[in-house]
Amino acid sequence: MKAPQNGRGSNDVSHGCENRRLSGRLLAKSVPYAKASDGMTVVSARPSEWVRPVTSKEPASAIIEIDRVSQVFQTSARRDHVALSDISLTIEERAFVSILGPSGCGKSTLLYIVGGFVTPTSGAAKMKGQAITGPGPDRGPVFQEFALFPWKTVLGNVMYGPRQQGVRATEAEAQSLALIEMVGLKGYENFYPKELSGGMKQRVALARTLAYHPEVLLMDEPFGALDAHTRTRLQNDLLNIWERDRKTVLFVTHSVDEAVFLSDKVVMMSKSPGRIREVIDIDLPRPRRRSELLLDPRYQKYVVDIERMFDESDEAGIAS
Repeated sequence: MKAPQNGRGSNDVSHGCENRRLSGRLLAKSVPYAKASDGMTVVSARPSEWVRPVTSKEPASAIIEIDRVSQVFQTSARRDHVALSDISLTIEERAFVSILGPSGCGKSTLLYIVGGFVTPTSGAAKMKGQAITGPGPDRGPVFQEFALFPWKTVLGNVMYGPRQQGVRATEAEAQSLALIEMVGLKGYENFYPKELSGGMKQRVALARTLAYHPEVLLMDEPFGALDAHTRTRLQNDLLNIWERDRKTVLFVTHSVDEAVFLSDKVVMMSKSPGRIREVIDIDLPRPRRRSELLLDPRYQKYVVDIERMFDESDEAGIAS
């Protein structure tokens, strides 16, 4: 996938060096740490503070509000290209929301607007009622490219954020070791990125993002470059982590199966210029087990119905 720049020039900016720059900007921000009582250990800079456990009785409130957002880029030929048109969307706290649509429909652009990396041409995006004016530690990006520091070990990469934020080395190490174990990489703490598989690198990237405790995870096709088996395993791991911590997740994908399996809601976008075609509530039980869902007629219907939307979009594109 390509990521747009901040409203100027082409929207085809590769994730490679751009994502490393964006990750560095975000990790340099300061954020407190906490310890959760639900199995995920995150050491606090002030040990007396604890994360308030999530209960089913707590009503969900809006954490992200997107109000009539449009985005126009200028191409190399100095022509305007409308990437997004009049997008309005509300995302509730602790929800897992996937954005799905054809290539070029502006999925990543929308994610980058929420991340504060791109300023919309018109409209506004808000985080907890406050206008998003730039990146912040309350929103943690996980990209398709891993953007790891090649000269640092797994432990060094995960510790980078806490250390930049002033957390003491012993506390940062304890927190990072717990996260490394949580993502299934215990025993690989002293390995370097070049010694890891693609799936292992993505686990490190996820642990590094979780280390500075964002409220929202912004995931831009994080498993898109992986083989099918590794992708399935990481989907399962991500759901397990989400079930423990219940962070809000905004997840961009091309895969209908992935979107239905992971999500509470699927936002289906139209072909360029990107508009919201439909928001589908995924009413399937949690925790989810793939082997069970594959036999569930409701799951099958969601997948088939959304696939038909893709087919209709393709047919409309051919006709035009």
